[in-house]
Amino acid sequence: MAVNSLKIRTLSDWLAWIETLHPRSIELGLDRVHAVLDKMGLRRPAFAAITITGTNGKGSTAAMCAAILQHAGYKVGVYTSPHLIDYNERIRINGENADDAELCAAFARIDAARGAVPLTYFEFGTLAAFDLFRAANVDIAVLEVGMGGRLDAVNAIDSAAAIVTTVDIDHTAWLGHTREAIGYEKAGIFRRDRPAICSDPNPPAIIADEAQRIGAKLLQLNRDFHIERRPSEWTWRCGERIRAGLPYPVLRGDYQLFNAAAVLTALDSLTERFPVTQADVRAGLLAANIPGRFQVLPGQPTRVLDVAHNAQAARSLTATLQQQRIAGRTHAVIGMLKDKDIQSVVAPLAQVVDRWYVATLNTPRGASAAQVIEALTAAGVQTAIRGFDDVPQAYAAAVQDATEADRIVVFGSFYTVGDILATLRKV
Repeated sequence: MAVNSLKIRTLSDWLAWIETLHPRSIELGLDRVHAVLDKMGLRRPAFAAITITGTNGKGSTAAMCAAILQHAGYKVGVYTSPHLIDYNERIRINGENADDAELCAAFARIDAARGAVPLTYFEFGTLAAFDLFRAANVDIAVLEVGMGGRLDAVNAIDSAAAIVTTVDIDHTAWLGHTREAIGYEKAGIFRRDRPAICSDPNPPAIIADEAQRIGAKLLQLNRDFHIERRPSEWTWRCGERIRAGLPYPVLRGDYQLFNAAAVLTALDSLTERFPVTQADVRAGLLAANIPGRFQVLPGQPTRVLDVAHNAQAARSLTATLQQQRIAGRTHAVIGMLKDKDIQSVVAPLAQVVDRWYVATLNTPRGASAAQVIEALTAAGVQTAIRGFDDVPQAYAAAVQDATEADRIVVFGSFYTVGDILATLRKV
């Protein structure tokens, strides 16, 4: 049914209706998006694009890339997903979220162009990003892949450069159960004769194989570009090119240096069209911030929010928590999706967590508190565990139990962190 026959006035109305368009919430493939892009004249947009995929680190990489480009004076569009609180977070132009009116207008244009094509929720949003970037006449768009890469809607347009951050096990129902299978999907964003950057320090062989088959110009961490660490600064090298005396990214975690190096390599490959200065790089690394990535809230007790929801992210979160010294105990508030390997996520955190506050995620894909508790038990967790009906209740209990010397870490899903940020926003 066409939207013009329905009473749709607000962004919430649009989003509720879009969710009904396709019988499946996730349906990978480019044919539907290509058909609508062709009708909208967006298959080959005037703006350049940097496409970013990977199991973890996509959002942080996008944030640093956009911050550097914006400081250099370019008009930058950014498309990321999922959002934490408001859908508007997914589409940003020069750091500002798209407003409701802009999104509604974009959705109306897409609906008029799609005819009978049944777009998914994610495809509709991706097309809206492309449409709004064209309307705003951005110079360059930084695009985060939603899932995989090869068949993801973001991959429907050709990018000037592609970045693969990390390759690990996640979304196995759609991408496969091995790093090689998942790497094949990630490498699908590469393009012939265009730079393809990989910042995984131990990438699966398929990344190089696919780059060679496609004819992309592969640049790999520790082979083509390198990082040199010093106590208060670091250096990026790529061949004879060097950027020294760089500040560490404001985003926390050792892995952020891999993400930053990938950004510098991508921008270096586009320097003829989008030159950036050392000052731009320094400012961007210090300005880039993104909620929910080892986000430390002000005040006591120490409170950390992290969207870690797969095994690799959980290991990184554990390592960063171990580096963060506290005098007291660690209380973990966790809520996860039932299609995740919950046991592999909680197992690393068991090294640092003293008490668990397990919440049911009240979304169709959400795991119940009982399911997460079962995974904790299977992982051998023997510390205190309590179950709650939702995330805010679990968080409130952790806050009540914690002393000023303690730490509360909230993790497991974008939904989990989003619930806490939404709750704190109301205070």
